[in-house]
Amino acid sequence: MEWIYWKAVMRYGHVRNGKEVSVARYLVMPSHASALDVMKMAEEMPGTKNRAVISVIKVGFEEYLEGKRLEKENFFLQRLFNQNKAQ
Repeated sequence: MEWIYWKAVMRYGHVRNGKEVSVARYLVMPSHASALDVMKMAEEMPGTKNRAVISVIKVGFEEYLEGKRLEKENFFLQRLFNQNKAQ
């Protein structure tokens, strides 16, 4: 199966209250997926709020790998993932 790599910049936190953080997430989808499919998947991710997706763009495999490394170093995402594991 062929894959496409995406960078989705999303809002986390209390978006309506002005207390939010924008985080780039790197996603992999089947080659037939469109930007709308990526947006739908991103909206369902834990911690996101309504209309959370700011932008979605295709990226290459190298940028995807670098982005996944940066995700692991992101303090906000570390807390989010650890909080979800505890529940």
